[in-house]
Amino acid sequence: MSKVFVVDLAKCTGCYNCQLACKDENCGNDWTPYAKPQPMTGQFWTKLEESTHGSKPKVKVFYRATFCNNCKNAPCIKAAKDDAVYRREDGIVIIDPEKAVGQKQIVESCPYGMIYWNEELKLAQKCDGCAHLLDNGYGMPRCVEACPVDAIKFGDAEDLKDDIMGAEVLHPEYGTYPQVYYRNAPGMFVGGLLYDAKEEEVIIGAKCRLTNGGKTWITYTDEFGDFWFKDLAKGVYKLAIEKDGYVTKTFDPVRVEDCVNLGDIEMEKA
Repeated sequence: MSKVFVVDLAKCTGCYNCQLACKDENCGNDWTPYAKPQPMTGQFWTKLEESTHGSKPKVKVFYRATFCNNCKNAPCIKAAKDDAVYRREDGIVIIDPEKAVGQKQIVESCPYGMIYWNEELKLAQKCDGCAHLLDNGYGMPRCVEACPVDAIKFGDAEDLKDDIMGAEVLHPEYGTYPQVYYRNAPGMFVGGLLYDAKEEEVIIGAKCRLTNGGKTWITYTDEFGDFWFKDLAKGVYKLAIEKDGYVTKTFDPVRVEDCVNLGDIEMEKA
């Protein structure tokens, strides 16, 4: 049965435990025939990617744990000579630490940048799903065990089919068929703050209506005058802001290619 990873991005808090656990398990440890020791620096077989969106003071930080995708159509297997990269029966892709010596093209073949070159060993290296633990009855990779919020799951695809349903993979356009799935990928946001310059006060309870095609989202400014529209898809939107006693404010278009902070918006008295 093919093994898969499922990562719930809504649960991830960015604690880096997964990345640290991977280092602890693999740095200084020789797990031949699965892998040679991971260097202390320069390689992250489990890597937590952090991205910042928006602008001050409306900023969101998103986190995503990444590892080898154990692709069903793995470019690294095709690039390797002498069967130096192979797929196990459980679907985990392994770089043979003896056969792969000197084959730098293995590194260059990975479109996700998750294979590293060990200059000292002249060897391509990557996450192997802690195959040495799996084969000794441990049951799960260290990164999964180390996650304090259960954001990372690992197991048979059939057992995790409910988690996989509706999940996404990285760059499906590559045609590699990754076996790492991401749930609850965060969308973009549109936000801002309303204020009355003459009264020197924020405006509470203003109705904010965002539209795109036939869809409409409605929210109201909070006690700080802030409004947020979250988990939006990229696209072109129209925003109308209404409040009794004020002139309606319209933003058209609002182009959402990334998170958009419209900043401090002054409302005029009607």
